[in-house]
Amino acid sequence: MAKKLVIKVTAGADAPERCSQGFTAAAVAAASGVEVSLYLTGESTWFALPGRAAEFELPHAAPLPDLIDGILAGGGTITVCSQCAARRGIEEKDLIKGARIAGMQMFVSEIMPDGVQALVY
Repeated sequence: MAKKLVIKVTAGADAPERCSQGFTAAAVAAASGVEVSLYLTGESTWFALPGRAAEFELPHAAPLPDLIDGILAGGGTITVCSQCAARRGIEEKDLIKGARIAGMQMFVSEIMPDGVQALVY
């Protein structure tokens, strides 16, 4: 049975190291052939909008646009929390290609099967 990694990132520019660690873990896993699902909540939801990831800066960290590209190129998915998106006025049409909006039921359904590892940053 193949393992799946579901990573929930709860921080954005408000906690840059934690945010970067979540995106980095997802990109490394995707590049390693692991099935990856990245779930963005809170302030990290902004990085699913075109151009917003490019505004993120953290010394000695990989650029978020490169990490996002790596996740998607590796077959990973990016999901934005529906409540978090609604609070920020973000709609599905606003997202980068490859991202979607879904509720917490999606996150729960992804983490419950055997063979799934969930990480929260």
